[in-house]
Amino acid sequence: MSPVILTGDPLLAGNVDLAVVLIVLLKVVVVFALLLVATMLMVWFERKVHGDMTNRIGPSRAGPFGILQTLADGIKLFFKEDIRPERAERTVYVLAPFLSFVPAFLLFAIVPIGGNWANGEGGKVTIFGHDTYLQLADPPIGILFALAISSIAVYGVMLAGWSSGSKYPLLGSVRASAQMVSYEAAMGLSAMAVVLVTGSLSTHDIVAYQAGEGPLGWLPNWGILLTGFVPFVIFVIAGTAELNRPPFDLVEAEQELVAGFNTEYSSIRFALFFLAEFMNVVTMSAIFVTLFLGGPAGPAPIGPAWVWSLVWFFLKVLLFLFMFVWFRGTLPRFRYDQLMNLGWKVLIPLSLGWLLLLGTVKLAIDQDWNPALVGAIAIGVFLMAAGLLRAANRTARERRQLEEVF
Repeated sequence: MSPVILTGDPLLAGNVDLAVVLIVLLKVVVVFALLLVATMLMVWFERKVHGDMTNRIGPSRAGPFGILQTLADGIKLFFKEDIRPERAERTVYVLAPFLSFVPAFLLFAIVPIGGNWANGEGGKVTIFGHDTYLQLADPPIGILFALAISSIAVYGVMLAGWSSGSKYPLLGSVRASAQMVSYEAAMGLSAMAVVLVTGSLSTHDIVAYQAGEGPLGWLPNWGILLTGFVPFVIFVIAGTAELNRPPFDLVEAEQELVAGFNTEYSSIRFALFFLAEFMNVVTMSAIFVTLFLGGPAGPAPIGPAWVWSLVWFFLKVLLFLFMFVWFRGTLPRFRYDQLMNLGWKVLIPLSLGWLLLLGTVKLAIDQDWNPALVGAIAIGVFLMAAGLLRAANRTARERRQLEEVF
């Protein structure tokens, strides 16, 4: 089978010689090191920013501004005693932390982090005389791969709770599985809105499409504008729930579950869960940027365009990292019934309806129908369906209240 079928990277389009293998290995090392360093800095960033939000100092002793605090915590956890419960399912108990850690790296592997997007270059750069992309892998089904990997990550949480042999971790893992089912569909439907307008499942092609000329000639051609903003909001909410971040951190609700699914873990195994959580935050922020904010594409006033692409990618990801910290510092935790209602009764119908609306508009454009008439009819049907759904939810809520009274 030709390598071109498996990846769109021009590096693998010809003969795979020793130089190509070395470049691929170099990209693997760079991506892995970049993600680890970004995760370490994210832990420090969250502590410092959240400390500022709550009028506290945050880390201030280990290194300048406490920037080495994460490294100190990692060293401490590495040398702590590794305790295993007697009733634990030992094989699954040992493997569960890796099921949470490895998917985070695999998800980041398909993210374009730079490249020359100007003058029709399509993100290509030259490394040691070979054209390639500044991303580890570019599978033609990149978005499907991302959704599959984000679903697999929760199994590490679920199996960790089940294998611990304790009821509190088990409750946390059951909550995780229910939460994943509730929000995975909404996240997938909102991602399909981007696929619909860009016409590709490849993350590289999605960024290349957004690097083109935007509406009116001066607006960016970003997915957030092309899809009408609603899928972006849904994807951010669903992604936050997939990460078990506040206000959706019911998997590890300390007031109810002690520490959630990782109650029985210690030492380096607990550190892997801790590292995976923050690594997933970085990778999910990168996915947000890739789908809705044009990825690393951006203007290059002076100097090499690929350098500016790295700068734009870093700034865009930093924006979402701050957003996650802001959520933690301002939003209270949802009740479990609120979590389920938001996922099933609001986000899934809204994302499905908006996807059908976008499909109708795109079909009208392709068939040269009257766009104003088609748009008006589609919006009318959408609003009518939203009204019926709201009325049904209100009726169900009133019936539950009556049942509680009588």
